[in-house]
Amino acid sequence: MDIKWNENYLIHSNDIDYKSEARLSVLLALMQRTADADLERLGATRDQMIAAGMGWMLITMELRFQRMPIALEDISIQTWNKGPKGALWQRDFRMMDHEGKTIAEACSIWALVDISKRKVLRPSAFPFEVPIKADDSVGEAPDKVKIPEDTVMQEAYLSVVRYSGIDANGHLNNSRYADLCMDTLRKEELDKLNIKSFKITYQHEALAGDEMRIYRSDAVDGMFYFRGQAPDGVSFFEACMVTG
Repeated sequence: MDIKWNENYLIHSNDIDYKSEARLSVLLALMQRTADADLERLGATRDQMIAAGMGWMLITMELRFQRMPIALEDISIQTWNKGPKGALWQRDFRMMDHEGKTIAEACSIWALVDISKRKVLRPSAFPFEVPIKADDSVGEAPDKVKIPEDTVMQEAYLSVVRYSGIDANGHLNNSRYADLCMDTLRKEELDKLNIKSFKITYQHEALAGDEMRIYRSDAVDGMFYFRGQAPDGVSFFEACMVTG
């Protein structure tokens, strides 16, 4: 069995923004789809996971870009499991163009959870054999995003979790958080935006009807910070974006 898994995708017209570049949320969704496909070939389908009372929770994702894919471009996404680190799992991704040139890479940290108790499970609890490839790496395991205490954050808007963002698990899909961040940016910022990296840490799941106040910082040395927060102060996520 191949340790790495590869999926091919076409960047369709509904996957792009007004600059004809793939939306950040689309790329996150495609990577999530590739990871799902990798596990499904091992027998860990969604139905099998539910039957086992287990689910995957993405903790932190860090992407680094050479460039963004563009409209009608064929890309491939390769992923592999790097093995557990304590109670958490590490998974890497490599995004390539049709010539096999790398255009983006990503490192991610996941937790296996008991879906009824919302409790993190040890990797040994996973009932499927997962091939590990530790000798290929796109980078070190990402630390959680931590916004510096002296960063000035301004509220950009109030978002409510609605039908369009809810996935089969009943909460706001991981990829949609990127849209929450991008929607804080002004048109003049977007016009010249060149994303070099994006890192996000998911801190609390957002369910249908939840209100989320979205905050952002001004750019300092090309870096933006973002936070989604409930009215009672609970933090849903923190993210940072480096531009150039």
